[in-house]
Amino acid sequence: MRTGLLCPLALLFLLGQTTGNLEPLVPGPSSSSFLDSVFVSNFISGLSSNDSFTPSPGSESQSLSNFTGFEDDHGTCHCSVTLPDTTFPVQRVERLEFTAHVLSQKFEKELSKVREYVQLISVYEKKLSNLTVRVEIMETDTISYTELDFELIKIEVKEMEKLIIQLKDNFVGSTTIVDQLEVEIRNMSLLVEQLETLDKNNVLAIRREILALKNRLKECEASKGENVTVSPPPPAPGSCGHGGVVNISKPTIVQLNWRGFSFKYGAWGRDYSPQQPNGGLYWVAPLNTDGRYLEYYRLYNTLDDLLLYINAREYRITYGQGSGTAVYKNYMYVNMYTSRNIAKINLNGSRVEVTQTLPDAAYNNRFSYANVNWQDIDLAVDENGLWVIYATEASTGNMVISKLNDTTLTVLDTWYTRQYKPSVSNAFMVCGVLYATRTLNTREEEIFYYYDTNTGREGSLNVVMPKMRERVQSINYHPFDQKLFVYNDGYLLNYDLIFNKEPK
Repeated sequence: MRTGLLCPLALLFLLGQTTGNLEPLVPGPSSSSFLDSVFVSNFISGLSSNDSFTPSPGSESQSLSNFTGFEDDHGTCHCSVTLPDTTFPVQRVERLEFTAHVLSQKFEKELSKVREYVQLISVYEKKLSNLTVRVEIMETDTISYTELDFELIKIEVKEMEKLIIQLKDNFVGSTTIVDQLEVEIRNMSLLVEQLETLDKNNVLAIRREILALKNRLKECEASKGENVTVSPPPPAPGSCGHGGVVNISKPTIVQLNWRGFSFKYGAWGRDYSPQQPNGGLYWVAPLNTDGRYLEYYRLYNTLDDLLLYINAREYRITYGQGSGTAVYKNYMYVNMYTSRNIAKINLNGSRVEVTQTLPDAAYNNRFSYANVNWQDIDLAVDENGLWVIYATEASTGNMVISKLNDTTLTVLDTWYTRQYKPSVSNAFMVCGVLYATRTLNTREEEIFYYYDTNTGREGSLNVVMPKMRERVQSINYHPFDQKLFVYNDGYLLNYDLIFNKEPK
């Protein structure tokens, strides 16, 4: 047996390669014996046992390599041939076709996504246009919309926000249009929230009017056919033709103070002037986070400006202390830092025009209100002018009321009460009557005490005052609006006072 011997078929294949045409050299029936006996035999006999066929240097088959053959014990020829790179690359073409098919599928998938997004953008553009029209109607109309209307709008806006996020993640190419849509949707969301805040206040006001009308209708029904005395009308704004405070409304949440939730101490209210009783500006004066230092305050010409945080005038002072601030006739009155002095500040330029010492007043947290520090001196305004509520060592911590000259800050008259000031949570003045509050629980205060400077009488009350947060930092009264402006752990609240219709 000869190893490494090429079989005739392999040899014929190689020769076909050298001629560039295999078919004429493949033996048919007539040429088989000739090839076996003459050509192949002579060719094989010239090879040694380790020979392999190597074409001549000038041959076209010189790129052939690694072909071997041998004959086994039964005379069967075995051979192997490695074809050159010049043969047709079938496997490469198959791989190329497969890759092209995969890319085509991916392209179709992405194209279908783009078509879907284009349709969704068209749908949401129509929705956005519809929302714009609805919001414009809300801005111009005086009708108060229900909470459900706002919830539906918010849901639609959130859906559009989700779509925009998906588009930004998957969109290839310029995203200018998508970015513009995102900005418009965010602006729409902010506008809806602002309108919702305004609407809540309107709803509360309308509910109060409806409740008042219902009560009047009940009174008319009850008195129908009977000879009953008609009750007197409610007191005119800014007048004292009533019998004092007998009840209070639920609070209206105006908003969080402009400095944020961390600024839990402070005061707010509306300027009152007898010459222009309904023309006063709104002011907000949060203390720093230490609960003591009054450094910044803001002024707003209208309530809408305050609600929308626009057109604000912000001022800085370096001498205010505590939450006992009051504003009267376009002047702000504050307790000066680390003293018993009172400062009168012109709001037009934030200038201190007058300072005056409050005689014998305790200060620096000696007799402040319960749960509220640094409010030893609490300034107040009512129909009669400017007041100050404080305590002295001589009064053993009981509340003292003094009427002040608003021009010079000198004391005009003083009244001494039997109510211990540190047991009171806060206080305010109405028509020369001091009303004091105390804490019942984390959600309720009580107007429990009064002192009438007109008569010198004092006594107890039981008027429950709901609140939103645990501590009340300040209470200011506005005579024309007949409202309380309450600073409640950083939130600005409004209450309507209800008076006894029968004069004293």
